[in-house]
Amino acid sequence: MNRFVKIIDWYIIRKYLGTFLFTCAIFTVVIVIFDVSEKLDDFLKRSAPLSKILFEYYAGFVPFYLNFLWPLINFIAVIFFTAKMADQTEIVPILSGGVSFKRFLWPYFISSFILFSISLIANLFVIPQTNKLMIRFENIYIKPANNESKSETHMQIDKNTLVFIKNFDNVQKVGYTFILEKFNGDQLVEKMMADRIVWDSVKSKWSIENYTVRTIKGLKETMTSGTKKDTTLDMRPVDFVVYDNIYSAMSTPELNERIEKEKIRGTGVMQLLQLELYKRYVNPLAAFVLTLMGVSLSSRKVRGGIGLPLGIGIFLSFTYILFIQFSTMFSLKGGLPPLVAVFIPNILFGALGVYLMIKAPK
Repeated sequence: MNRFVKIIDWYIIRKYLGTFLFTCAIFTVVIVIFDVSEKLDDFLKRSAPLSKILFEYYAGFVPFYLNFLWPLINFIAVIFFTAKMADQTEIVPILSGGVSFKRFLWPYFISSFILFSISLIANLFVIPQTNKLMIRFENIYIKPANNESKSETHMQIDKNTLVFIKNFDNVQKVGYTFILEKFNGDQLVEKMMADRIVWDSVKSKWSIENYTVRTIKGLKETMTSGTKKDTTLDMRPVDFVVYDNIYSAMSTPELNERIEKEKIRGTGVMQLLQLELYKRYVNPLAAFVLTLMGVSLSSRKVRGGIGLPLGIGIFLSFTYILFIQFSTMFSLKGGLPPLVAVFIPNILFGALGVYLMIKAPK
């Protein structure tokens, strides 16, 4: 290991990771204080238990916002300790001693890889579970929905079956004005209409009430009716959840499964699902992009200390986060492919990082 990681490398790695953890701690304290001051009235108004506030809401809130602000925290940490090293004339002797700038970046790359790995694991496995805790708490104690129902839902549940539900109540798990149509190619072969469809959680089946079935065989049609019957359909009450943030609380396997079903159903949420999935894999790459930019910006000793590099770094990191939000909106509203949307910020700022590296003092 000492062959590839020298003493000076360990020194930079410790500086990098130590500053990053310290910055995370500062941001955690700040965002929690601001959030408590904003949400205190909601906690008191709805008598939220202290245990749930701590172990459900803030157990999800802190990881979510640290993950969201990860690029900003990473960039500030890199610029802060690198600019301080430059200000204390620690970088000049390293480069003057025959170490190339690319070799100087090696411990930064190791540290970035550690943070990338942590971020990737958190995005794929940890954050969805903590989001589930936070969203469950928010939907009860902070912003409970006044109308937990979804209206005018069209869904294709397999190649030959279409479903329409005029209104679905997510509290009672009941759908009203239910229509199911089965096709053989382009030909309608069966149409069922019912007043209600109710989810039976014990049997994991749907109970159809007050139904009429019209069966078509060539030129012959038959009509049957009944008051109640159980059936199995490839849909669940979660498919009618109205909360906008529900996809961020899905595990990665659940998200993949939902995407496969959405390819058939076509309910209009494919962009949201794919954006959520791709972000989990692509956003951790910010560790490499912003580290390259941060080192290139702050490795030069400038008059005035670390203030100027830190100010530029904060501006660029906020710009990076803004680009992520813009590309997401372009995907949702402008038809930009989700995979392209999540890569655009990293490509643009990666190119800027390479340019800054070329211009950095050697």
